[in-house]
Amino acid sequence: MLTQLAAATGVLALLTLVPGPDMAIVTRRAVSRGRADGLRTVGGIAVGLLLWGALTAAGLAALLAASAEVFLVVKLAGAAYLCFLGAQSLRRPGAGTALDGTADDTGGRPAPGRGSAWRTGLVANALNPKIAVFYTGLLPTLAPPGLSPAAGMALLVLVHVLLTLAWLSTYVYVLSRARRFFTRPRVRRTMDRVTGIVLIGFGVRVATSAT
Repeated sequence: MLTQLAAATGVLALLTLVPGPDMAIVTRRAVSRGRADGLRTVGGIAVGLLLWGALTAAGLAALLAASAEVFLVVKLAGAAYLCFLGAQSLRRPGAGTALDGTADDTGGRPAPGRGSAWRTGLVANALNPKIAVFYTGLLPTLAPPGLSPAAGMALLVLVHVLLTLAWLSTYVYVLSRARRFFTRPRVRRTMDRVTGIVLIGFGVRVATSAT
C-alpha cells in the first residue's frame, strides 16, 4: 500500500507543479497585493479542492462529469470568471499594494474591484469542472489497495490539497523574496499584463475544450 501511495503522490505532485490557472491567479494576487494576499488566495484554492473532494465523495462530481449540459454550464461559468480576472489585470495593471507593503503609484489605495483573495481562489476552483473529471476519472485508479474506495479517495484528495498548499505557498514565498524587483512599478504593470493575458487564455481554453 505504501508503494502505491508513493506512486500516487508522485503523479499528483507532477500534476500540481504543471502551471495552470491557479498559478496565474496566485501570481496576480501576490504581485499586485503582497504575500499575505497571495497566501489567502492559496487557502481559497485549497478549500475549493476540498469542496470538490466532498462532492466526489457524495457522488455529485460524477453526476456533473456525466451530464453534458451541467458540465457545459459550469465550464462556461469558470471560463467567464477566468476571463473576468484577466480583464481586471489588463484594465488596471500595476494597481494595488506592493509585495513589501509599500504604497504604489495609486497613492497606496487598494485597487477597486479586486475582491477577497480567499474568495478568488475558492471561486476559481469551484467553477473548474475539470477537477470533477480529475477526481472521478484519475484518482480512483491511483487509490492504494487495502483501503475502502471512500477512504482511498479521501486520502488522495488530502494529499493533493497538501501538495497544492506546499507548492503554491512556496511559490508565493519566492515571489516575496524578490520583492525589490517586483515592487518596481514598470515590472508590476508588466506582470499584471502578462497574467491578465494568461488568465484570459486559460479561460478561452476552458471554454473551447471538449472535456
